Amino acid sequence: MEELYTLEREVGRGSYGVVFQGHMAKTGQRVAIKRLPCSNPECIELYLQELWAMRATANNHANVIALHSCLLQTGPRSLKPLKPGKVPRRLVESVLKGSVTGAAQGQEVEDAQRRSGTSPGLQDRTNSLQDETKSTPRRPQSRARKRPVQRGDEGPAPRPRRLALWLVMEYCDGGDLNQYLLSRPPDCQRNRSVVRQLCRAVAFLHSLGITHRDLKPDNVLVCVTQAGPVVKVADFGLSKMSGGPVAGELTRQHFSSTCGSDFYMAPEVWGGLSYTARADIFSLGVMFWAVLERITFLEEGATQEQLGAYVCRGRWLMPLGEALWENADLQLCVPTRLRRAPPLPPPPGAATSALLLHMLAPDPDARPPAEQLEASVSAALRDDAAR
Repeated sequence: MEELYTLEREVGRGSYGVVFQGHMAKTGQRVAIKRLPCSNPECIELYLQELWAMRATANNHANVIALHSCLLQTGPRSLKPLKPGKVPRRLVESVLKGSVTGAAQGQEVEDAQRRSGTSPGLQDRTNSLQDETKSTPRRPQSRARKRPVQRGDEGPAPRPRRLALWLVMEYCDGGDLNQYLLSRPPDCQRNRSVVRQLCRAVAFLHSLGITHRDLKPDNVLVCVTQAGPVVKVADFGLSKMSGGPVAGELTRQHFSSTCGSDFYMAPEVWGGLSYTARADIFSLGVMFWAVLERITFLEEGATQEQLGAYVCRGRWLMPLGEALWENADLQLCVPTRLRRAPPLPPPPGAATSALLLHMLAPDPDARPPAEQLEASVSAALRDDAAR
């Protein structure tokens, strides 16, 4: 292998994989390395979607996370880089057949795989890397339930070697958008820069026929530079690719899977209807409103605040999309009337408020398309600043 990547520490763990901070052994460049265990066809399909989307964006936009390389792991001592434009045939077969194929039987207990899936191409310097299955406590197995080995030889039966994809991406030192903004005092200029950059990122994705489907502050990473924060849209596991733009508009491909995060999902997604790329615009509207007014919420069981707008129902918070699905005539109050204790940024002006309501329209066709959004945001901010 031409390049070796050294894992340094775990920086994130989600439903589908683990992200490590690492560096390239030859150059010392810091990278983020995401391990995606290919344990079932459903997960593999999501991983391939993410890989295809990231390859399509490549290193072509400053506000979309860059993919450096992708590697396929087939065992504890087997790791190879994938050539650009190529996908492993066994993973495609797994999706089509509905069962994981190509997982050869081996005699090794695969202690290294249970820890982190490291291999000669990935050096492990961490002390806490564990397989995703260990993140949830399990009840100890009863001795009475153990079955004797039915084989003629002694020792444990061989286990299938699990496949895994490793995505090597650029590293963002500012954390996600929640962490970055909420750890700093409000700054209007910074907030406006973030909003404009997100407009450019989504316009770029839609121009390639990519609908993200899970836009939220957790999936926006931040690189800290002397000129200010550079935001990067990331996590394309739920994204979908369709044909390119036609006459300045995405082909009207409709999606049916209800996916995304509750507080950022569009009404049509909440309602189980078919939807298009305009669902991304609604998610952006929720984010923009929260960023510009510093609106936060705390999900049940969580300890850290998140940026996001919502509707109050007594003591409970209801996602905007859910509230608008139940009542399309609901009048949203932008700027919000419920003000928290200072310090808070000044509320959006009339032009920006009108644009936010436009983005949050219950009717998807009433929302502005992505390619017009940056110009509309800039014009609204400029008009409000002139008043």
